[in-house]
Amino acid sequence: MKNYIIILFVVLLSSCKNENTKNTSIAVETSPKVLTADEIIDKSIDVSGGERFKKSSLKFEFRDTYYQALRKNHEFLLVRVLVNDKDSIFDMLSNVGFERYHNDAFVKLEDSIANLYSASVNSVHYFSVLPYGLNDEAVNKTRLESEKIKNKDYYKIKVTFDELGGGEDHDDIFVYWVNKETFKVDYLAYSYAEKDGIGLRFREAYNERYVNGLRFVDYNNYKSKDVSIPLEQLGKSFEDNQLDLLSKIELENVKVDLVNN
Repeated sequence: MKNYIIILFVVLLSSCKNENTKNTSIAVETSPKVLTADEIIDKSIDVSGGERFKKSSLKFEFRDTYYQALRKNHEFLLVRVLVNDKDSIFDMLSNVGFERYHNDAFVKLEDSIANLYSASVNSVHYFSVLPYGLNDEAVNKTRLESEKIKNKDYYKIKVTFDELGGGEDHDDIFVYWVNKETFKVDYLAYSYAEKDGIGLRFREAYNERYVNGLRFVDYNNYKSKDVSIPLEQLGKSFEDNQLDLLSKIELENVKVDLVNN
């Protein structure tokens, strides 16, 4: 009888250990997953239009200038049209490079000038469809410490670019604040080279609208009174009302058509 009790005790003890191990395993499996910078941006791209970006034809106006973007899988054509009376300047950036036309005539440019025009065209198109483009091969993403702005919680992602494939402005650095509930980019900041140092900008998204499934926003564009503030701290500066409104970035007459494969 004594031996039976001992055996029963061992069996019960073993069962308790197995049960505890099982419970511990469940607790680990149900704990919240820590998202990587890549996963956060992937989700942000999905809620902003996802695969539709890869097969879209976009048209919009920005500061009295006409823009058009055609994307089909990995091919793209970005266009800017400047019209002055009867004259038109067509700037076109594609997979094969940059070209400028004056009316119907091709304009031969020095490489340095062509690079400046190319960067200017790419910049407007880049900001028009954020966060699309943040998965390009030359993009490096780092997750920073989360932050709260206007009582909302944000993932904070730092973006840098490789020199190879990063374009004329590959030295620019960006920070994106991605809403933890919606995964939409509500704020962004960036630093860029100026003749007399480094420039800083902070943008606040507003006027969100979806056109044929793609998300577009306008921006309040702020500058910092103190250019020595680290780029990553501009969110706190905005929260503390330490930034000056410089301009508004507004896209007008936005149209989207989807391109068949």
